[in-house]
Amino acid sequence: MSFNPLEHRGIPLDRQVRNWRELDVEPVDPDRSDPYTKCRIITMNGIEVEAVFFSHHFNRICPDPEVKKQLAEVRFIEQQQQKAVNWLLPGQASVLETTISYEQVAVDLTAWVSRMEPDPYLQQAYEFGVLEDFDHLYRYANLYEMIEHRKAEKIVGDLTEIMPGRPTLVEHRHPADNLRDPYDKNKTEPLSKLHALTIMSAEQQTMNFYMNVGPQYMEPIARQLYQEIGLIEEEHVTHYESLVDPGETWWERLVNHEYNECYLYHSFMETETDPKVKAIWELHLNMELEHLRLACDLMRRHDGRDPESILAPELPPPVTFEPNKELLRNLLATQIDLTTLGAGYVRDAHERFERMQEQIHGGEKPPSEQVIDQHRERFGQEYRHQPEGPHPVESFRELRIRDEES
Repeated sequence: MSFNPLEHRGIPLDRQVRNWRELDVEPVDPDRSDPYTKCRIITMNGIEVEAVFFSHHFNRICPDPEVKKQLAEVRFIEQQQQKAVNWLLPGQASVLETTISYEQVAVDLTAWVSRMEPDPYLQQAYEFGVLEDFDHLYRYANLYEMIEHRKAEKIVGDLTEIMPGRPTLVEHRHPADNLRDPYDKNKTEPLSKLHALTIMSAEQQTMNFYMNVGPQYMEPIARQLYQEIGLIEEEHVTHYESLVDPGETWWERLVNHEYNECYLYHSFMETETDPKVKAIWELHLNMELEHLRLACDLMRRHDGRDPESILAPELPPPVTFEPNKELLRNLLATQIDLTTLGAGYVRDAHERFERMQEQIHGGEKPPSEQVIDQHRERFGQEYRHQPEGPHPVESFRELRIRDEES
């Protein structure tokens, strides 16, 4: 059934403030909850954090007192929403356990978006990035077993495989090669705008998370691994945020943010398996409908345009967390040797890439390789979680060798 958020009135803004008792939500059970419930929580936390950051940036450049007042009122509610959402995560989960869930989000959300993206250039951007997050999941899973003596499959279930992706070793690129060409706001489909905003927000919160939690570990290899992968997350935020057309007005951006929040809360309300969490998605959707209405009014008054001219007439099919094993194995077999050059992609290492590799690694093994070596020394092998059979990249390389010989 189609749903157009522009046709629905939400909870009036002056009735959206919650007291402490209402904000004190019950966290999910880390051992019994659906892994994808945690993924939805992490995703919506990233979306709310981006909404708050965007509103603050808008506030800093806005000269209109009335607009600033409305931004502040809505921003306070967004802050309450972020607290309710993020506090759904279980307090007893360690930083590493939450990290593994963060990377499961990065893998399966980005993979799903790449499957649904109608623009080939944008789709390639998501396919490129997901192979790197896939490798991060593998590195952290090995660290997790070393430090906490538990297996990451207990966190991700059988939904997401854990095995090497594009090696983190080769993900360090010159900053200029992390910039992509933006979509054209006047030509791209509304769905593409929502995809770009969603993945940018998810990667941004991962970058922020690693920036803050990395130094909390005492183990040298843990501190080093968070430092290395944290730098890659900076690359990913640059990669995804540069997809957004910089020519969008602040009013367009505001409306797109609010529409995207409606889209995601509605999606997760439709797909959530935990009734208590589903009720929060439904409540927040009804709040966001009012936020969207207010943003649309601002766009009409200050931008002189109708929001319907830039928004989809109804919400797209729900964003869905689901296994993406087939897609990922295909990408591993066909795109693992890609790197970037300017706004494009190449298969051969180029001078700028090689110079960056020399500068950042200094001729030594980076932490992402050391953690696998240490795991092998301690357990006799690296940690993987996958069905029987050879690694798809190994199989692909064997086929290429046989083709070249023939």
